[in-house]
Amino acid sequence: MIKHHAIGIDLGGTNLRVGLVSEGGSIVEKIKVPSLEGIEEPLLHAISEVFTDDVAAIGIGVAGLINRERTAVDVSPNLPSIEGVKIVDEVRSKFGVPVVIENDANVAAVGEKWTGAGRDFKNFVLLTLGTGIGGGVIHDGMLMDVSAELGHMSIIANGVKCSCGNYGCLESYASARAILGYAVTALEHASQSILKELYQGNIYKLTPEDIYKAALEGDNLSRDVLREAGKYLGVGISNCINIFSPEAVILGGGLIGAWNIYIKEAIREASKRTFKKLFDSIQIIPSSLGDNAGIMGAAYLALHSGDE
Repeated sequence: MIKHHAIGIDLGGTNLRVGLVSEGGSIVEKIKVPSLEGIEEPLLHAISEVFTDDVAAIGIGVAGLINRERTAVDVSPNLPSIEGVKIVDEVRSKFGVPVVIENDANVAAVGEKWTGAGRDFKNFVLLTLGTGIGGGVIHDGMLMDVSAELGHMSIIANGVKCSCGNYGCLESYASARAILGYAVTALEHASQSILKELYQGNIYKLTPEDIYKAALEGDNLSRDVLREAGKYLGVGISNCINIFSPEAVILGGGLIGAWNIYIKEAIREASKRTFKKLFDSIQIIPSSLGDNAGIMGAAYLALHSGDE
C-alpha cells in the first residue's frame, strides 16, 4: 500500500510541535506541548496522538548539533536532556516506519523552501529567532549539508560565554534570552519602565512579548532593549549575506513579531556592514509558515528520505 502522509516533529528549546502532514504539503493535525526534561515520553505520546496507518515515515528536527551516523544529538545547548539520546532508534522501534533526524533550523529552511517564503528562491539563509538563534542554508534549491550553527558565530571576540561554550555568540546578544537579560539587568539598576508594573513588580517573570508590548506603548527602556538586540542581529545578518550571497534572508521564530523595532534595527545595521552590491540584491523577509516551518520541513525530509 502506498502511504501518503508523514509526521513532522519540531523539537525546540521551548516547545515540541508534532504534525501529521500530507504529501501535498498540508497539515492535517498538529500538537504543541512544552519541551521538558525527559522529553522522550512526551514525544512518543505526541506522535501516537497523530499517527495513522497512512504514515510513510517520521522526520525529527531537533535544536542542536546532529550526529547523523549515530542518529542522535551530540550537543544541544538549549535542550541538554536530549544529548546522546538515540531518539531515532526509540521512535523507529515504537512505530515501525523510517525515521530521519536533522537540526531544527535546517528543517525549518526546508519547510520554507517546500511551501513557504523560500519557494521562489534557489539560494537563501533562514534564521530562526527564539529562545536561541538557529540557521539553515538552502543552496541551489537544496539544503546545504553543513552544521549551519549561525547563532553561534562569534560577533564579539571577548564577549560573554555562551551555553555552547563559545564566547561572544550571536545568540548571546540577539535572542529572546538576551532580550530578557538586557531588560532585567536594566530594571535591577532602577531604570524607569512600565515593565515594573507587571507581575506585582517581579521582573523575573517578564517575557519578550511583555517587552514588545511595552515598547509599542512608548516605554523607552523596552525600545532600547529591542534596538540593542536588533543591532547585534544585524551584525549576524550581515555576516550571512557577505559569506553566502543569498537571494534572500528569511527570518522566522517568535521574535519576528517585534518586526517594527527589533528587525528594522537589524536591517538598518546590516545595511551598514554588508557589501552594498550584495545588500541591494537581496530581500530580508519574514517566514510565511511561522511555527509550522519545522513541522513541514521535517515531514518533507521524511517523505523524501528514500530519494536518490
